[in-house]
Amino acid sequence: MANCTGTDMLFEALELSGAALVKMERHTDERGFFARSVCVEEFRAHGLPAEFVQSSVSWHRRRGTVRGMHFQWPPSREGKLVRCLRGAIHDVLLDLRPTEPTYLRYRALVLDQENRDAVFIPSGVAHGFQTLADDCEVLYQMTDVHAPALAAGLRWNDPAFGIGWPITAGIAVAERDASYADFDRRGFEAQLAQCTARSGARAGWT
Repeated sequence: MANCTGTDMLFEALELSGAALVKMERHTDERGFFARSVCVEEFRAHGLPAEFVQSSVSWHRRRGTVRGMHFQWPPSREGKLVRCLRGAIHDVLLDLRPTEPTYLRYRALVLDQENRDAVFIPSGVAHGFQTLADDCEVLYQMTDVHAPALAAGLRWNDPAFGIGWPITAGIAVAERDASYADFDRRGFEAQLAQCTARSGARAGWT
């Protein structure tokens, strides 16, 4: 395994437990720059999962396109490392873990081709974004294999969460993402408890 020094990547813990902004330390010369985007040792040193088992890319034709808010029920432990390769996105994390003090709170940040930042989204945190430019490309690296039977979501503009989206006109959103019912906290927590009990998990996504 290659050794990673502490100067190769920069980690900024976010308010949501287990979430982090991951910045690349650039080594620049007349040709451009070189930077490490993932390091098992450094991820582990900062308490983040370090093994990614799937990688996907999404491309978006239009500015204002929304994806989300997506998550997977237990027993999935799918965490995501998300980076914008081209264009810019308004990225949103929504905490769905009842045991956390940030339960039902969100955190938003901009990922773009200039800052080249990534955000790590732990399991139990819903994720979505809105494109801020045409022709956006987003890279996802996942810590667990996607399980369609466990896939779920919350409506991106549900007033229960009050998520602020920078673009409000000309929005493009998939029918599935637009059709999620209003959030029912009691029903959500009951379903989470059922999924946890069926899977034998200790406590939800923890």
